[in-house]
Amino acid sequence: MSIISNTTVISNFAAIGQMTLLYRIYGKIHISGEVYEEIRKGLEEGYLFYADIEKHIFPFSDSGWIHLINMAGENEFRMFGRFPSKLGKGESSCLSIASPRNWLFLTDDLDARKQAKLMNIRISGSLGCLILAIEKNICTLEQGNIWLNQMIEEGYRSPVYDLEQLLR
Repeated sequence: MSIISNTTVISNFAAIGQMTLLYRIYGKIHISGEVYEEIRKGLEEGYLFYADIEKHIFPFSDSGWIHLINMAGENEFRMFGRFPSKLGKGESSCLSIASPRNWLFLTDDLDARKQAKLMNIRISGSLGCLILAIEKNICTLEQGNIWLNQMIEEGYRSPVYDLEQLLR
């Protein structure tokens, strides 16, 4: 299964120093050129947790597990141009790529999640990633909750404060 992420999920994990947890969960993920530009802009604005992100991004690094891709074909570009303006370019590009390619879309953006549901695009977010890490025995429930609380302290608006509620 191929996965594309917008900035929100990457930011949440990067903010707590656990971006490579996404690698441990999925192996490889993709970001669009538009998401990469959002990340670069964030770094310029002082989000230092993005420092050295290029070492994780292919083609900047041969060992990069985050693969930079772009929209391809008329269908994806047309779709991109039709999304409502309330969606950012990162979200719109990810939706345009995920839909025709049947990829999982990682996002915590509420508007993007609503649009993905309308388009029958499979979605997950930071909470889903933490749950999957627990289910794959990458971390314990206790560690997952520590990371969740760190994300919340960094500004993540979580609907839950204990992952156990989602494991039931």
